[in-house]
Amino acid sequence: MTPAPLADISACVFDAYGTLFDFNAAAERCRDTLGDKAAPVSATWRAKQLEYTWLRSLMGRHADFWQVTGEALDFALAAQDIEDDALHARLLDCYRTLDAYPDAKDTLARLRAAGLATAILSNGTPAMLDSAVESAGLGSALDAVLSVEDVGIYKPHPSVYRLAVHRLGVPAERICFMSSNGWDARGAAAFGFRVVWVNRFGQQPDRLPEDPIAVVASLDALPELLGC
Repeated sequence: MTPAPLADISACVFDAYGTLFDFNAAAERCRDTLGDKAAPVSATWRAKQLEYTWLRSLMGRHADFWQVTGEALDFALAAQDIEDDALHARLLDCYRTLDAYPDAKDTLARLRAAGLATAILSNGTPAMLDSAVESAGLGSALDAVLSVEDVGIYKPHPSVYRLAVHRLGVPAERICFMSSNGWDARGAAAFGFRVVWVNRFGQQPDRLPEDPIAVVASLDALPELLGC
């Protein structure tokens, strides 16, 4: 029998937003108000949210992910000429309880059943992550939920990925890291994780150092890669 590509893994660590949780869910829940602006608002919101994390890290001006998420939403709504404080508040409230992707819960349960440690490693604040995990019912399938707030800088800084090594007590080469963000996948690979890029959105590969070990369209493929 051919061994699984990731058969020597002890822990599986997941990015949160876009990997386990659907960041488009907030705008979808507000489509009754946003109408055909829901998709562009969501796309701009996400793009600016990530851009602000990188720029703040480079500028040495850290603010937590909740503040960044609100500021990115300000930009996204203004870009669509929307001035609606109630809608702004509603969108942020929805972001606290994003829907989990359909493949998330079952995949985590299968990994835990196989004896693998599981964790989230995210830009999100502890409060944001606790809320999302609780609303999605994923808490019993996770050994740890780790936030960049412990180091005060965003991914893909190596100190963020190092949090998982320290918290789980597992060397980087025995950790499988999953992210839907190509830049995050490559940042984690550069750190030394064994990386699976969950390319949910059919994106082009980034022109950055370090390739992931595998590319999959959903988390359903993960147990087979891990031999469980």
